[in-house]
Amino acid sequence: MIRSSLLKAAAAGAAAVLTLSACGGGASSSPASESIKVGALAVPAGDMLKHVQRELAPKEGLTVDYKEFSDYNTPNPAVSDGDIDANLFQNTTFLETYNKASGKNLVSVGKVYLPPMALYSNNFSSLDALPAGASVAIPNDPTNEARALKLLASKGLIEVTENPVTLKDVKANPKNLKFTEIENASLPQALNDKDAAIVTLAFALPAGLSADKQILVEGKDSAYYNVLAVKAEMKDDPRVQKLYKILTSQGMKDFIQTEFKGLVIPAS
Repeated sequence: MIRSSLLKAAAAGAAAVLTLSACGGGASSSPASESIKVGALAVPAGDMLKHVQRELAPKEGLTVDYKEFSDYNTPNPAVSDGDIDANLFQNTTFLETYNKASGKNLVSVGKVYLPPMALYSNNFSSLDALPAGASVAIPNDPTNEARALKLLASKGLIEVTENPVTLKDVKANPKNLKFTEIENASLPQALNDKDAAIVTLAFALPAGLSADKQILVEGKDSAYYNVLAVKAEMKDDPRVQKLYKILTSQGMKDFIQTEFKGLVIPAS
């Protein structure tokens, strides 16, 4: 009886080993799950990351933990402090400005999408219709104000220095436009009492500003594509590289085109 019991135990142990081996073999047939924390403003990057989180990342064995931010000032400190691993909301100029001011060393993994800055108007349907002396609201933060001035200068509305930062860098204003510097989030509301306002897409979309209100918009040659940003030591982390590959995949490009109907331009 003792011999019989030992044989039964050995058989049971062998079966258990086979069962565990089978489970291990099954797990290796699909990517091992990895996790990464990513922050962004709700629109458009938040929508993009939610799509990645639900539809694209699981196929690559990546779990995306998305954290939403409501302003431009907190996502970079969140990466620097280790609260999140990466963020997706800014262009390289904004990133360099943050590094210089904070003494940190965040880096770009690469371009992901362009949220074109545009001049919007409720009152005028074209740039030519904008009258002399028109009131125009522009962003008041250094990066976006410089970008706005360059956009206006590109169509000859103003002349600026080589590297404009503020209104002090406007050399000529032939239409005598009346500028008001306003915080980014309030620019859509400025259209109620200004002739036009330059609004970044992250605030234009939630405010319901559509392409038919754009009288001047950046093109694909813009230098202000938004990038995936991380700490320098995280740039080559496999999770970061996998996320960037997903964000620039054809599946992501298809989602951007369908969801934003041309208002957001994916990196080529």
